[in-house]
Amino acid sequence: MSEYYEHSNANVHRGAHALSIRATEAYEATRDKVQNFIHASTREEIVFTRGATEAINLVANTWGIQNLKAGDEILLTVMEHHSNLVPWQLIAKKTGAVIKFVGLDEEEGLDLPQFHSLLSSKTKLVAFPHVSNTLGCILPVAEMAAAAHAVGALVLVDACQSIPHMKVDVQALDVDFLAASSHKMCGPTGAGFLYGKLGVLKQMPPWHGGGEMIDEVFFEYSTFAEPPARFEAGTPPIAEVVGMGAACDYLMEVGMEKVEEHEHQLGKYLYERLSEVEGVRIYGPPPGKEGKGRAALASFNTDQVHASDLAFFLDHEGVAIRSGHHCTQPLHRMLHAKGSLRASLYVYNTKGDIDVFIARLKETMEFFGNFQSGGAGAATML
Repeated sequence: MSEYYEHSNANVHRGAHALSIRATEAYEATRDKVQNFIHASTREEIVFTRGATEAINLVANTWGIQNLKAGDEILLTVMEHHSNLVPWQLIAKKTGAVIKFVGLDEEEGLDLPQFHSLLSSKTKLVAFPHVSNTLGCILPVAEMAAAAHAVGALVLVDACQSIPHMKVDVQALDVDFLAASSHKMCGPTGAGFLYGKLGVLKQMPPWHGGGEMIDEVFFEYSTFAEPPARFEAGTPPIAEVVGMGAACDYLMEVGMEKVEEHEHQLGKYLYERLSEVEGVRIYGPPPGKEGKGRAALASFNTDQVHASDLAFFLDHEGVAIRSGHHCTQPLHRMLHAKGSLRASLYVYNTKGDIDVFIARLKETMEFFGNFQSGGAGAATML
């Protein structure tokens, strides 16, 4: 990104001068990198957006508006991030479509039998996360996509929690749309992408109007460019897209198979260590054989300390975990939790980090326990 700003700072696709040419080459190189990273069949299937949220809204406001009508059904899950729920609520209100939700099984993973039972000829779109950002469960995307296609529905996958953590092959999964964000894959904020099958993208109308997305403009009407340019109106986040390309380079150099194996081991170890802590309730299914089937994150609550208080005190001990509803308020209501804590791991974490986290967690919980009972902790705090 610094290289772009220092040596190629110009707009893309517009100038014939050297700066613009270099900027365009760097920007478009990222399209090739993302194509290779997710194994898309062609670079034209990669649309740059400001993030996964915009990518999902793009589909909702183009394909959704064009294709959904009263009585059609959109099938989601109860574990959706708000970014894959609210856009469909808005579109359902505009079109008269109905949203249905797949629930959880006894282990708090996806209720797959219910998913299959809810599919019908009325189902026009199935949208779900590849990995739940709260429950940590990994959904069987290929199986779900095949079942959705069997009833004539298209499939959109929120891949924010999978793209950075495991190998994702969109052709093997056979999904119609996939959304991801740069900042979750070691890249900068303000950038992301939408993958869409080219045949589907070609049938979709533009969302935003302006420069770059046009073919010809007249006073009376305009004609529009082919995908992906049709969906990239105006000056894009050039430096951020270039940075996202650098993140793809980095992850491909490390090797996604290595990343996935590392995280399977860490995720299993995190779940096991958290399970040892008395008074902790972990959400989501346990890890399967060798830790597979669950991502390297764990959302949890304790019976002693409110989530935000515990996160605040752990931060003072050098341990950064998230607290709140993680943009899954409906799911937390189902779990009878106002919020939860979430410990998340990545390529830079080790089992030693987990050990430190567990030690600090136990110490903080013990402190609050003593404080509530009027013991030594209370005197220390006073």
